[in-house]
Amino acid sequence: MVDVFSGRLLVSKDGRSVDPEEALQNKVVGLYFSAGWCSPCRDFTPVLCDFYTELLEDTQPPAPFEVVFISSDHSAEEMAGYMRAMHGDWLALPFDLKKKYNITAIPKLVIVKQTGEVITDKGRKQIRDKGLSCFWNWLEGAEIFQNFSS
Repeated sequence: MVDVFSGRLLVSKDGRSVDPEEALQNKVVGLYFSAGWCSPCRDFTPVLCDFYTELLEDTQPPAPFEVVFISSDHSAEEMAGYMRAMHGDWLALPFDLKKKYNITAIPKLVIVKQTGEVITDKGRKQIRDKGLSCFWNWLEGAEIFQNFSS
């Protein structure tokens, strides 16, 4: 994930700085491009929260998955408010990766490998259509091998 975040720190929901290498190691990562002012984003965010909670709290061991919110909010205050009001216990990146991943509209959920290579740019659609089962395809695509089974 070094190439994706280029030495920048992530921010937790409670405002702490988090090292992306440590937090995202051996995980499938969903880059969630979203904003509080965006109505379709506010519609999908609770769905993503439920998906995240089911994967991390309802499976043993917890699924190797993390969401990183990439804000399109107009200010740091708007971003923080949106995170507090609607987000799961995710991390955020207070700068834009839209160009790197060719994001032209939000919400968009891009699922990436540890290298930053895209597994799918249709994460939102896959969660809506397939629910938790799409995660197992992502895990296979991420080539993360560990003692983890559904």
